[in-house]
Amino acid sequence: MDLFNPIIDNQKNWLPYDGTVNYYGKLLSKAQADFYLTRLLETIEWRNDEAILYGKKIITKRKAAWYGEKPFSYTYSNTTKYALPWTDELLQLKALVEKESGEIFNTCLLNLYHDGEEGMAWHSDAESELKKNGAIGSLSFGAERKFAFKHKKTGEKVEVFLEHGSLLVMKGVTQTHWLHRLPPSKKITRPRINLTFRTIVN
Repeated sequence: MDLFNPIIDNQKNWLPYDGTVNYYGKLLSKAQADFYLTRLLETIEWRNDEAILYGKKIITKRKAAWYGEKPFSYTYSNTTKYALPWTDELLQLKALVEKESGEIFNTCLLNLYHDGEEGMAWHSDAESELKKNGAIGSLSFGAERKFAFKHKKTGEKVEVFLEHGSLLVMKGVTQTHWLHRLPPSKKITRPRINLTFRTIVN
């Protein structure tokens, strides 16, 4: 039961077809969410993300980090990361997400957006290392941001606002049929941290 958002139906599928997205609302009180936001800013080994596009290395303003139960490798945007060992806070949050979602995860990709001008372009999380049709648990801290989905064939769009301390879970064939992105917004001046818990297969 979600004590902080009792009216949110976490079984509602936000996608009309070809996938499943459930939004659980806020899992944590504001004080708890504030605590984790501060701890994540202080303890995570943040690095500017790198991507290779058309043969050129691009350094993003957005920062990222990759953690897991083993030093799993993960390749996206033509760059490879190796997972760092879990921190205490990440283990606590992983347990919370697993309890709420009923899923099991072994890694977490974190992104730090310093303000609303930093976002993420349309993409799907379908890298070969990820469990096929596995769930991805997305936990958000900091500034509330819009999160958008677009069907790969029809172009139909769905938008969800992700709150401070909230959980969204993508599963099933969502990554096969839908793209998602974090649109930029000049109105947002506060940082946001997003934790995406995932399952890597050996």
